[in-house]
Amino acid sequence: VVIATSLLALGLAIAFGTMRSASRATARAEISAQREEHLRAVQGFLRTQLSAALPIPFEFDGDSGAATFLRASPGKLEFVGTMPGYLARGGPYLQTLELQSGPDGKRLLFQHQLLSADGPAEAEREPVVLLDGIANAAFEVRTVDEKLQPGRWQEKWQVSAQLPPQVRLRLQFRDTRRSWPELVVATRLGAAFAASPPVPLADGGAVIH
Repeated sequence: VVIATSLLALGLAIAFGTMRSASRATARAEISAQREEHLRAVQGFLRTQLSAALPIPFEFDGDSGAATFLRASPGKLEFVGTMPGYLARGGPYLQTLELQSGPDGKRLLFQHQLLSADGPAEAEREPVVLLDGIANAAFEVRTVDEKLQPGRWQEKWQVSAQLPPQVRLRLQFRDTRRSWPELVVATRLGAAFAASPPVPLADGGAVIH
């Protein structure tokens, strides 16, 4: 009886250990799947919004008349576009993607403001955190020459009344187990200006009045 009881206890211990290991493996797989699904959702959202950027100025220089359609720097991207119906009330919105420091590395924030004749309205919501735990990230833009050959990637875009044909987001997470497939988006209306000579913006700018 003692031997049988010992064998039964050993078998139960092995069975419970196997169940715990399987449960942990399942939980890890679910977390990984949720992270991958979140990344796909973020990339899909960014691709949709950036590809549909509109040639509408959100700032212009009162002296030179230079209009800003899109402004890019390594840590910030601003452009005008429409928003999904469930997130806005219709019409063009100034949309801002910005990298900021957070408790676990950098965070990618998204903000949208209704664009009116008087310029961007006050934001109705707090910025939304799209991604966190970022080690390094940067926005870049690229144009093409008269022969429609792609140029080099640039960290800044300060060109009057033009959209860059392509926008890229390079990103690395602090957790090396997480990967970010390089996001390169072609702006649908940016190609219309591809063969036009760029007109640099004047220093400074003013909000549309």
